[in-house]
Amino acid sequence: MSTQAPPLFAPREPIFPRRVNGFFRSLKWAILIFTLGIYYVTPWIRWDRGPNLPDQAVLVDLANRRFHFFWIEIWPHEFYFVAGLLIMAGLGLFLFTSSLGRVWCGYACPQTVWSDLFMTVERWIEGDRNARIRLHKAPISLRKARLRGAKWAVWLLIAMATGGAWVFYFADAPTLARDLVRLEAAPVAYATIAVLTATTFLFGGFMREQVCIYMCPWPRIQGAMVDPGTLTVGYRRWRGEPRGKGGVKRAQAAAEAVGSGEAVARYGAALDKDSAGARQSRSGEALGDCIDCNACVAVCPMGIDIREGQQMECITCALCIDACDDVMDKIGRPRGLIDYLALDDEPPTRPGESAAMADSNWRPKPLWQHVFRPRTVFYTLAWAAIGVALVVALFVRPEIDMTVAPVRNPTFVTLSDGSIRNAYDIRLRNKHGEARDFRLSLGAAAGLKLALEGYVGTTVAVPPDSTQRQRVYVIAPPEAPAAARARSDLRFWVEDVSSGARAHGDTIFNGKE
Repeated sequence: MSTQAPPLFAPREPIFPRRVNGFFRSLKWAILIFTLGIYYVTPWIRWDRGPNLPDQAVLVDLANRRFHFFWIEIWPHEFYFVAGLLIMAGLGLFLFTSSLGRVWCGYACPQTVWSDLFMTVERWIEGDRNARIRLHKAPISLRKARLRGAKWAVWLLIAMATGGAWVFYFADAPTLARDLVRLEAAPVAYATIAVLTATTFLFGGFMREQVCIYMCPWPRIQGAMVDPGTLTVGYRRWRGEPRGKGGVKRAQAAAEAVGSGEAVARYGAALDKDSAGARQSRSGEALGDCIDCNACVAVCPMGIDIREGQQMECITCALCIDACDDVMDKIGRPRGLIDYLALDDEPPTRPGESAAMADSNWRPKPLWQHVFRPRTVFYTLAWAAIGVALVVALFVRPEIDMTVAPVRNPTFVTLSDGSIRNAYDIRLRNKHGEARDFRLSLGAAAGLKLALEGYVGTTVAVPPDSTQRQRVYVIAPPEAPAAARARSDLRFWVEDVSSGARAHGDTIFNGKE
C-alpha cells in the first residue's frame, strides 16, 4: 500500500470580494484617491528655482546627482538627509503597527492601493461577487472574452500610467512626455516603463493577495511589532458564539440602546450580548450574535475568515467590520461583533467559566492606554528626535562647502631653493543660483604660502549650483617649522566674497621625514 505525499504547492484559488459600504470602506477610498493623486500629479508641479536649475518641484536628478524637493536641494554629500527620512519612515511603520496592527498594509501599501483600484475596475465591468464567480466558472464565450478583454485593457492603461508616472520623477516631466510620444526618449525610459507596466499589471491584476502572503516580508516581521495591547481587527468570540440563524430582534431601538447608534463611540460599545434581548434557535438553544452569514468572508480581499482568530494573511483593512456592522444593524443587534480590539481586552474568566459569563461590570481599557504604551512612546520619541535633528541640520547647513584631498603621489616635492611643496585637490561647492567668487586662505600656519593652479591670486570663480575641483599648492620655505616636521596640521578656509559666508576643511602638510 503506497502513500502519496501531499503537493508542496497548490494552485491559486481566485478571490472575488463583495462590494461593501461603511466607514472603513470610505476611509480606504479617501486614502486611495489621496495617495494616487500624489503619485500621478507630483511630477507635474512646477517650482521656480531661477536660472540654471530645474523647475520641477520634485525631481531626482541623477545626471547632476541632486535631489530637488520644492525649496530643498539635497547634494550627494548630504545623503544623510535621505537616510534620516528612511529611518523615520521605518520608525513610523513600527509605531503604527504596534498601535493599530497592519494599517499600512490595509490602507496605504502600493500593492493594496493598486489591487483595490484593479478590483474596482473588475467590479465595474464584470459585476459584483456573484456575477464574477459565475463568469469565472462559465465556459469561454464571446461575452466572457469581451468582458475579460475590456477589463485587461483598462488594467493595462492603469499599469502604463503607473510606469509612466514613475519615470517623470527622474527627468523634466513635460519634456520627457513629449520625447516619449515622439519616440525620442532614452531607451532606459522605455525599458523602465515596460518593466513597471508588466509588474503592476501582473501584481495588481493576477497575484494580489499572493504578493502579500508569499513575497512581502512584512507579515513575518509584524509579529515582533505587536503585543497583546495592540489594537487590531478581531472577532468577539465570547459575544458571537455559538453561531446560528435563530430568532432576531429587528427593532432598531434595541440595537441603538447598546451602541450601534451614531451618538455612541464604537470602541468598547455593545459589550453585553444580551442587552438587546437573547437569541434562541428553534430548538431553544441560546445563540450568540453571529448568524454565520459569512459576510465578513465575502468582503475580505485576502479570502480569510477573521472569526478563526489572528492570521498572517490579515492586512487589517477592516472591511469585515463594515460588513458585520451592516448585518448587525439589519437584525437589530449591537455593532462591534467584529471590531478593532486588543487581546488583553478579553473579559476575565475563572476556570470553567465562559467569557459570556464573566463579570458584567467589566469594561475594556480606555483607548488612550492602548495607543500610549511604553513601546509606542519610545517609537514616537525616536521618530520626533530624528525629525527635529534633520530640520535643524537643514537650516544650519552652509551655502558653500569644501572638501580637501591631499595628492599622494608624491606626498611632497622639494623645490630648487629647498622649499617643500604639497599639492591638494579641493572641491568647492557653490549652492547658490548664480556664480560666486570664493577666496581661499590658510589657517594659522606660520610661513606657509598658497598658490592656485591656473589663477593669479587666491580667488576662484565657481559656476552656479555646481562643484568645481581646484588644484592648490602649499609651499613651506626651508626655515618654516612645517618643512622640518614629518606631518603638520593644516586648515584651508574658503570665503564667499559676496556674502562673507565661510567654510573650512582640515588636512595635513607633509614635510621632510
